[in-house]
Amino acid sequence: MAERELTAADWRGYSEAQFPQGSWSLDDHSLRALAAGPPVDLITRERFRDFTLHFEWRLPRGGNSGVLYRVGEELEHSWQSGPEMQLLDDEHHQDGANALTSCGALYGLIAPWHDQRDIANAYHGGRLVVLGGRVEHWIDDTQVLGYDLGSEELRERIARSKFREWPQFARLDEGHIALQHHGTEAWFRRLRIEY
Repeated sequence: MAERELTAADWRGYSEAQFPQGSWSLDDHSLRALAAGPPVDLITRERFRDFTLHFEWRLPRGGNSGVLYRVGEELEHSWQSGPEMQLLDDEHHQDGANALTSCGALYGLIAPWHDQRDIANAYHGGRLVVLGGRVEHWIDDTQVLGYDLGSEELRERIARSKFREWPQFARLDEGHIALQHHGTEAWFRRLRIEY
C-alpha cells in the first residue's frame, strides 16, 4: 500500500484542466474555498478505487462542504456520481436540522451515529475509508458512520432519493476524490492518502 501527501498540484477543478484560481486558494498550506468565487469543486487529478484519506478541515459559522469519492466527470456536478461525506456547521446551517444532511452523514441517505456540535471556526480531523463496498466516515478519531455501498438498504434509499435520477451514483468502482465548494468558505489541510 502506498502513502503520500496530497499537495495543491494534485488537484484541479471539476471538468477543468487546471486549479480553479477564482474558486480556491492555497493559504498557509491550506486549500481554501473562496465564498465569493464560482462554486467549482476540487478533484484529484488521479482516480482511486480503495483508499484511506486523512485530512483536517475547518468551516466558518454556517459553513457547508463535503468530501466526495469515486467521482466521474461525465455529469454536470460531482455529487451526481460521487457519494458525499457531509461536513457542516450543524448548529448554524439549516441542513443541520435534518440528520440525513447533518455533519458526518452520507449526504441525503444515511444519518451519522453521533451528533457533531461546536464545529465552526476550528480545525477537525477527518478520515474517509473506502475499501471495496465498505465505507467509513471518521471525525476527530471517532467513527461516525459505516455502510456498504452494495447493500439492499442503501440501494432502496437511493431509489427514494434525488440521486435516483443518476444511474452512475455510488456505482463507480473508482473515481476522483472531490472537495466540495458549496458557496461558503472551507479549509482543508494535511491531506494524506493511503492506497
